[in-house]
Amino acid sequence: MFSITVRDHIMIAHSFRGDVFGPAQRLHGATFLVDATFRREQLDEDNIVVDIGLATQELGAIVSELNYRNLDNEPDFAGVNTSTEFLAKVIADRLAERIYKGALGEGAKGIAGLTVTLHESHIAWASYERAL
Repeated sequence: MFSITVRDHIMIAHSFRGDVFGPAQRLHGATFLVDATFRREQLDEDNIVVDIGLATQELGAIVSELNYRNLDNEPDFAGVNTSTEFLAKVIADRLAERIYKGALGEGAKGIAGLTVTLHESHIAWASYERAL
C-alpha cells in the first residue's frame, strides 16, 4: 500500500459535558496538528498517490472552516462533545466528500483509504480511518 501525508494545524475553543472530562468541561482552547494520510494499492498514471498540492489545499480549506472558532457556538456541533476523535472523523468525512466531488483530481478516485490524525500534543493524538 502506498501513502502520502499532508499536514496543517487548527486552533479551536470548546468545552465538554460529562464528569469524565474533569476541568475540560470548562471552555478551553486546543491547538492540533492535523495529518491527512491518503492510501492506495497502485500508483496512478503519474506514479503518485494523489497530488500533494491539491491534498494540502483541500485539507487547508477544511481546517480553515473550523480554525479560530468556538465549536460550542457552531450549529454543526450543537450538543456534541467535539472530542479529538470526533473532530478527526469530521475532517476525514469532509475530505472524502471533496475526493468524491473531484476536488483532488481524477487520479484521486483510486484512493482506497484515508486516515486523519489530530495531535493534541507530543504525547497524545487520535485518528479516524475510513475506506473510500
